[in-house]
Amino acid sequence: MTSPFPDSPEERRPLPVDVPLLQIGGPGSSATPSYGGGCGDSCGCGGGAGSDADAWDLDPLDCGLDADLARLLADAGLDPVQVEDIAHLAVEEDLDHGVDVTTVATIAEDAVSTGDFTAREDGTVAGLHIAEAVLSVVCTDEFEVERHVEDGERVVAGQRLLTVRTRTRDLLTAERSALNLLCRLSGIATLTRRWADELTRAATAADAGTHAETRVRDTRKTTPGLRALEKYAVRCGGGTNHRFSLSDAALIKDNHVVAAGGVAEAFRLVRAEFPDVPIEVEVDRLDQIEPVLAEGADLILLDNFTPDETAAAVVLVAGRAQLESSGRLSLDNAAQYAATGVDFLAVGALTHSSPILDIGLDLRDTDAGAAGTGEDHDVHEGPEGPEGREEVDD
Repeated sequence: MTSPFPDSPEERRPLPVDVPLLQIGGPGSSATPSYGGGCGDSCGCGGGAGSDADAWDLDPLDCGLDADLARLLADAGLDPVQVEDIAHLAVEEDLDHGVDVTTVATIAEDAVSTGDFTAREDGTVAGLHIAEAVLSVVCTDEFEVERHVEDGERVVAGQRLLTVRTRTRDLLTAERSALNLLCRLSGIATLTRRWADELTRAATAADAGTHAETRVRDTRKTTPGLRALEKYAVRCGGGTNHRFSLSDAALIKDNHVVAAGGVAEAFRLVRAEFPDVPIEVEVDRLDQIEPVLAEGADLILLDNFTPDETAAAVVLVAGRAQLESSGRLSLDNAAQYAATGVDFLAVGALTHSSPILDIGLDLRDTDAGAAGTGEDHDVHEGPEGPEGREEVDD
């Protein structure tokens, strides 16, 4: 059956104007130095004099990302203004209203370097454009990027992911903030890919006509402030998203049931107050399923059911609602649960317990041989440099 819970980026993507701005380090901030904030003709907010007619209707002081990078983020289901704000927060946390004392002391102001973001281990990459956004708010002059891979691709140890050429000071100042986000998101994508691969193998081993492939999806157990990015990383890894917020859909859990006086009563109260909101109900016993179905639940969460109990629930429901398993799940038993025909496996560990993917930034010994392998290759202008952006033909 078709899920009433939208899980595509287009269905879930908030408009940029819906996200409050923090303006960390932007115009009017007392932070020193001031990175980013404000924009010009090519900014993704559409505030510059030469902006595209179809650009977002944002105040020109709200966004400093160039138009193409902003569109890449939006196409991925991310709000470019929110990504820029996260980048500002990360950089300002690292600078703490000061400067990068080591870099300022050791690197000449006019020095320019080429650096490669390189995978140190095998995995699935996510967050490359977010790393570019960090560079965008730090770099005080033009910076050139060459994209060797795209988010969601499998990579191997030693593989170059992104090459950047810019002022050395800016590159080194941005390094840790960019890597913190890139490694974190790639780690989530890598773990999600392991689950997705396991479920694909389970579906392949089963009779193809038995049931649709079980999908792994995340929960709201995310890092505060990074939920949109972490759920994006889950999508990069082949997973799907559960609700993004408490307002997306109703999920009636045990505490709601206790407070309302029963599962059916809790369901009726939610339906009466929010008639158009999809409702998922958590059950922990088979005998609770039929009353929930009678009320019209869209999705039932099977909490801590064994594989055998899950199989019995699938037979009992017989397609009248979608079913999601939660608790007791591991990569070792994922295939067992998938074999029952349950629709989703809810895995909070995708976001709350995934290890990072080890990625590093290495400066090249010489400026010779900057980006130029025929791959995706762009020039960005820094917030304090000439406004505009040009495509570079290889």
